[in-house]
Amino acid sequence: MVLPSPPRPTLSELFAAHPRDGGWAGFLLAQVDESRPVLWVQDRMAILESGRIYPPGLPRFPLLHVEARDARDALWAMEEGVRCAALSCVIGELWGDPRALDFTATRRLAVAAERSGVPCWLVRLGATANLSGARMRWRIASAPSLPNPLDPKASGAPAWDAELFRARGAPPGRWSVFHEADRVHLVAAPGDRALGENERRRA
Repeated sequence: MVLPSPPRPTLSELFAAHPRDGGWAGFLLAQVDESRPVLWVQDRMAILESGRIYPPGLPRFPLLHVEARDARDALWAMEEGVRCAALSCVIGELWGDPRALDFTATRRLAVAAERSGVPCWLVRLGATANLSGARMRWRIASAPSLPNPLDPKASGAPAWDAELFRARGAPPGRWSVFHEADRVHLVAAPGDRALGENERRRA
């Protein structure tokens, strides 16, 4: 089973299941191309409520970090970044439902990403799924890690619950996702699987 993805780089949204659930970060970073720099933008409220990113805890890709005063500045930085073809992707964390984040702003990000070929991920923390120009919209929650085959008392591969609730050109669905080095695995949620389908499939 392959992780649903847009036919070309564009704007996707990730909604954290809980404002302080960081599971979305693992889900997102498992898909990042580490060969080129990543631009990561956080608005002030996202930093205050969920914390500043910690580069030593991230994969070893070149990182450009922007701390924006507010959502308007964060959106400006994201749009400027997404026009730079040298970037692997642009990640933007915004808190709540700021007035600046309307359909026009998300539409501009989507069009800019599609023109440049640079994926853009808009992470929504403590937010509602209001009208958006994003081509794919996910809800992500942390899940218990898999059993560790070498030590039953240790944590295993990280896992997430992922719900794709809106996508252009792809049906919605829910999956249990877990990550191992160099690959991501998906399992459709019980209500979305065919009877007798294997418990896990490799991406």
